[in-house]
Formats: sequence, C-alpha cells, structure tokens
Amino acid sequence: MASVSVDTVRIPEGFKPTTELRLSSGNGPVSRTVLKTPLRDALPSEIPIIDVSGIFSVSKDARMDVARQIRDAATNNGFFYIKNHGIPIDVPETTCEEVLKFFRQPREIKDRANISHSKYFNGYKPPKSQRINPFESVDVRETFSWTYDPRFDPSVPDPVAIPPQIARYLRCENFHWEATANLPHFQESIVRYWRSCLAVARALVRSFALSLDLPEDFFAEKFTHPDAGLALNYYPPLPAPPAPAEQGESEVSIGSHTDFQLFTILWQDNNGGLQVLNRQGQWINAKPIPGTFVVNIADYMQRITNDRYVSTVHRVQNYSGNERISMPFFFGFNLNESCGVLDSCVAEGEEKKYDEISCEEWVQRRARAMHREGETSGK
Repeated sequence: MASVSVDTVRIPEGFKPTTELRLSSGNGPVSRTVLKTPLRDALPSEIPIIDVSGIFSVSKDARMDVARQIRDAATNNGFFYIKNHGIPIDVPETTCEEVLKFFRQPREIKDRANISHSKYFNGYKPPKSQRINPFESVDVRETFSWTYDPRFDPSVPDPVAIPPQIARYLRCENFHWEATANLPHFQESIVRYWRSCLAVARALVRSFALSLDLPEDFFAEKFTHPDAGLALNYYPPLPAPPAPAEQGESEVSIGSHTDFQLFTILWQDNNGGLQVLNRQGQWINAKPIPGTFVVNIADYMQRITNDRYVSTVHRVQNYSGNERISMPFFFGFNLNESCGVLDSCVAEGEEKKYDEISCEEWVQRRARAMHREGETSGK
C-alpha cells in the first residue's frame, strides 16, 4: 500500500481534534473531552469581573444585584473575578513578600516546618511531594498549608467554649508557627491575609444564598467554624511546553482538578499560569487582573445545587519564566455539618441527583479517591 503524505490528508470542515482528560472526583475517575486548540485568554463573558461592593451594602437591591451576577457566573463556567472586595491591596502583597522569603530559604530550614511533623496537615510540602491529578506529572510546586484555627477567627469569642460536636473536627496546633519563627513577620502577615479572606467569604455566602432564592442567613449556622484552609503555593518556572500536548506529556505546576467544598478565593501574582477548562472543552487563561481575586465554585456547591452551579476543572502551568506565588483560600461549611440538594435548585419534574452527605465525609471521599486512583494509575 502506498503511503499517504500528511499534506494530502484533508481535514473535514468543522472537525476539531480532541483529547481525553482524566481526573479524580468524589464519584470515582471521570473524564472530560478537551479541544486541542491553542491556549487563549478568557473572554469577559467566560470569566466576568464582578463588583462585589454591594455585598456590604444596607441596600437589599445592591446585594441582590451582586447575587444575580454571581448566579450568572456560577451557572456558566463557575469562575469569576471580584473587585471592590474591601481587602486593602497591601494585605496580599505583603503576604506574598513574606511567602517568597520562606520559599527562598535553603531546604533544610524549610524542612523545619515539614508537614510530616504536623498532626493536622499544617506546614511545608517540599518539591515532588504532591500530585493532585494522578494521571498527570508530579506537581512542580512547593506549598505551605494552614487549616482553620478558631483561635485566629474574630467571630469566635472563646475557643474553649466551642461545642464538642464541632471541636472534634478542629485542628489547632502551633508547630508550623514555631517552625517559621525565624521569619518575624511570617505568621502575622498570613493570619492577616487569612482573616481578610474569611471576612469576604462569610459575606459571599450570604450572596450565594440570595443567588439561590434563599434567605440571606440560610447557611449561617453551617459556617460558624468553617472548613477554611489556606495554601501558599510556590511555582518555579516550567520549560516551554509541547503544544498541544496529550495529558501526561508535559509537566504541570498543579494538575487538572476541581476543588472540594463550596468555593475558593484566590490571589495570584502578576506572572499568570492559571488555566480553566471552559464549557466548550477549551483551556483558557484566567490571567491576573490587578486589584481582583479569582473565585471559583467547588464540588460540594455543585452537589447541593443539583449541578446548577458548576465546579470547573482548572490547573496551573507556569511558563512565565519567573517564580510564581498563588494564595488560594478554600471555604466550606463546618466539617460537622451536612447539606442535601436544595429544594430551590430542583425544578418541577426534576429529581435530586445526590444524597445528603456530611462535609467531613465528602472531603474524605475526595481525598481517598485521589490517592486510590493514583495507585491504580501506576503513577
């Protein structure tokens, strides 16, 4: 048989080459069909910028206006930027400076805070120690993590008085702060950043309730002591990628994934690298926009909204040539709480797709699935 020149092969009009993306979920491995098209910047219609100053307004109309915009974004790609959020610009910038000081230290100093010494997953994760997607490369990053600690929550007047059914899920320790005491402003700046994000998150929960046609305080009792963790990520630059690559062919700064709980509030520096898989199956850049944070819907939110709100796959590939810092704040209900599909998210004739599940069980299920699938993939 004669060989056929590539130049003579005619691609049918409208044909778009695709590849399959595999990732973990709370219901086992799932896949997404991804277009093999060049990476491009997101359009404002795909990741809108929302002025959230109205969430702090005494005007119900102002608060409803923000809620409507959040609903539109949450039912589209599940990502949006927020501006006029009330967090002074120096808060994340100062924290970023302190984070860089930590990660630029010799490995033996950083390892004083190694997470292996922690009881509760607080502290430092070194290079090649994380693979968030078991079907992709090891994450090319280092991380300093901190879980919710009510001693730093301004809304908790007396941590000793926390009811036992809540306290049993809390993970308070001083190890990670003691191990970073050589940096005199490290803890102070991180706590300040975390508190700022926590205040915005608590206001946003009220907006999410309004967006779902619920009373503003509908979720109030579910986040008195929230699953509000922080990850400080350090991404060294990656080499130039093969384009477009199949999954697993190129390195990732952090692999393709969705987040666990309700939503994430992310500050990123100016180097870029955050990529979002849009509804058409195309990777798009969520490029840095000064003065904004990125907010994305997470899995538990998608679950309780009966898939109305979209927990979208995202990843990071730092091709900037520079070291990159991102500081995601993950927000969810108290781990002792549970929530089923909301009645307001089930139209007449529809059924609830999911059973009620506790936040703790859901987070554990996601974590177990990630490790289990990593083992079965042989990576």
